[in-house]
Amino acid sequence: MHEFRFDPVPMPEAAQALRGEVRAFIAQEVAQGAFTPSRNSWSSFDADFSRKCGARGYIGMRWPKQYGGHERSALERYVVTEEMLAGGAPVGAHWIADRQSGNQILRYGSERAKRTILPKIAAGECFFSIGMSEPDSGSDLAAVRTRASKVDGGWSISGTKVWTSGAHQTHYLIALARTAPKEEDRHAGMTQFIVDLAQPGVSVRPIYNLYGGHDFNEVVFDGYFVPDDMVMGEPGMGWKLVTGELAFERSGPDRFLSTYQLLIESIRAVGTEPDARAANEIGRLVAHLATLRRMSISVAGMLERGEQPAVEAALVKDIGTAFEREIPETFRHLLATEPTLGEGTSYAELLGMTILRAPGFTIRGGTREILRGMIARGLGLR
Repeated sequence: MHEFRFDPVPMPEAAQALRGEVRAFIAQEVAQGAFTPSRNSWSSFDADFSRKCGARGYIGMRWPKQYGGHERSALERYVVTEEMLAGGAPVGAHWIADRQSGNQILRYGSERAKRTILPKIAAGECFFSIGMSEPDSGSDLAAVRTRASKVDGGWSISGTKVWTSGAHQTHYLIALARTAPKEEDRHAGMTQFIVDLAQPGVSVRPIYNLYGGHDFNEVVFDGYFVPDDMVMGEPGMGWKLVTGELAFERSGPDRFLSTYQLLIESIRAVGTEPDARAANEIGRLVAHLATLRRMSISVAGMLERGEQPAVEAALVKDIGTAFEREIPETFRHLLATEPTLGEGTSYAELLGMTILRAPGFTIRGGTREILRGMIARGLGLR
């Protein structure tokens, strides 16, 4: 049975100093009109801002200098991530590459992949998307049907991926494909591949949101060739790599700060003299935020030590995304504001667009049902 531990992790002095530096950078960018603080920071694509982050050393922070990194700690990176999200900075372009794809390449990629791709990511010039989910499979990654067949010098991939956020704007994705027939162990026989989206044999098709927005895509492979040195790890290691990658995806502050801008603006809208009900709700939400932050920082400490806290990450993600969804619902009832649709900066638009997007928070990165199954297994309940 898994023993859940979220031991406290003290922030080093270097991380505290870095916090002030990042805050000043964001304030300067806002003052210069470079961006308006976003309601969903980590899905806001701004290549120019990503290049500025790369120039300041805010991407690839933990990676070796020989690959363009900066050899900083996981906690220093955590501080940068937290400040970017709290400040509403448009970090979406480099987000996936920095959060998980680059880490996977560093650990499991070939030397050529490390030398040609990682420095570009760290410079804020190379962007990734995720190639896991498939049609009719929901969050069941073990049901993957995209196939990769061995050919001379590499692999030929055919199949379809969905919900590939930002694939129409990114340079690469890491695709999970089946490289051996299914067997009793559903998690066997899968492999991850680095896919260059500019090469022939792959097409990206838009999936439009209910309100007409274009974040998601369908990616179709038709005999797409991947050279052997763009295989992640060894063939058949795909499930191990995916579960390790999801620890990075599920445990960070992005899993409870997506609606932080709404929380702050709602507290301002309530005013300095809240009634008893409003004071109770605000206090409860702030207390939950503090607890989630403690848990998330603890997971960052585990990652710093080289551990793979997949179950702890699943718990942070499940609780964190439920918290994100609760914020718009709470203030929709507390404040006499009619939510409206629009990308403007008014409170009514902020509330309306957040309500519209909120159902996706508990789906992306693994649904509640999948996560709770993982947690139950960790507790020895199934």
